[in-house]
Amino acid sequence: MKINEIQKGILYIIPSPLGDTPPLEVLPISIKTVINELTHFIVENKKMGRRFIKKIIPSKNQDELVLFQLNKYSTQEEINTYLDCCSKGISIGLLSDVGCPGIADPGAVIVSKAHKNKIKVKPLVGPSSIILAMMSSGMNGQNFAFNGYLPIDKKNRSQVLLKFQRLAKKNNQAQIFIETPYRNNNLFIEMLKVLESSTRICVACDLSMKSEFIKTLSVLKWKKNKPDLNKRPCIFIIESSY
Repeated sequence: MKINEIQKGILYIIPSPLGDTPPLEVLPISIKTVINELTHFIVENKKMGRRFIKKIIPSKNQDELVLFQLNKYSTQEEINTYLDCCSKGISIGLLSDVGCPGIADPGAVIVSKAHKNKIKVKPLVGPSSIILAMMSSGMNGQNFAFNGYLPIDKKNRSQVLLKFQRLAKKNNQAQIFIETPYRNNNLFIEMLKVLESSTRICVACDLSMKSEFIKTLSVLKWKKNKPDLNKRPCIFIIESSY
């Protein structure tokens, strides 16, 4: 480093709890240490960001916080300035409303920008619903794919489900996807209708919460025991029978 050159700040990637479980029951104490040191944060929602920070450190002065909002309403011009503080030696935290930033989350654009600008990226340990579901599914953890959200259109959704089933068979690859919570029941009914009776489905919802539900059954067995998944955050995984 050249004399008088300012050392760049660090981008900390900070996970959040998956539900209303007290944060420090599912997050390591290292997150509290980092949040205590930071004043700058990139958040999906400023109100939720402040609430999370206050839960971690109730005594932290909220007036000192500098929050940048990253969501579908953020403009590219705004996003381009979010890491400017790092060039001044100020570290910043990237927060997701739920789970791990950058995973099924808009935070990836910030991490990519950090790499391009030679800003150190430091991920912190925390819960990812995708990984927790995969861990607890009993399915192929050596070969799996996360596919994000399914199409809203019923016909397109059915076609995609059948495509995932083919991929699961052909590649021996577990197929993971998610849905908006209020559409969960409709999606699950559709899965039971179009997928083969021997195809296995894992339903993992309310992960890390008291109401946590995780079960892997064949389509045939699920038809006899359909859970109510309405408005519950869920991960769905399908895999060919073996």
